[in-house]
Amino acid sequence: MRFWLLFFLTSVGAIFFAADDAQAFPRLFGKPRPTPTPTLSGKVGRVIVQRAVNFGTDLSIRLSIDGKRAADIPRNQHYGGVLAAGRHVLTALVLPNTESRRPTSIKVTIKPGQVYIFTAAWESDRLVLRPSNFYSPTVRANAR
Repeated sequence: MRFWLLFFLTSVGAIFFAADDAQAFPRLFGKPRPTPTPTLSGKVGRVIVQRAVNFGTDLSIRLSIDGKRAADIPRNQHYGGVLAAGRHVLTALVLPNTESRRPTSIKVTIKPGQVYIFTAAWESDRLVLRPSNFYSPTVRANAR
């Protein structure tokens, strides 16, 4: 009995004397702090790159924007991000690149507040990025 009383008091004390109680236990000390959500402010536009349904199960897409790696997009995922207004180059490469295919690129001029959707698909045996009006909801790929 004595052990359980000591255990209980130690546990309660640890909760109340933790560093920055409200931050460590937001549900116990009032409402949780909201997490910031990205908003389109200023001169930026949103870019979404998705895969065609029949793209391939064991293939992923390496997306680069302006020569910098942005994301690897596996099956059932997409890239979503914001870009500053102006001209940009989106480049896609299929992985694994066992057939030494060349990457495909598309130039886009981003206008503030606009959303640009591209679908990576096969045209014959070549990877292409096509502008699209349709967005297929999937999980967002981890940006690099």
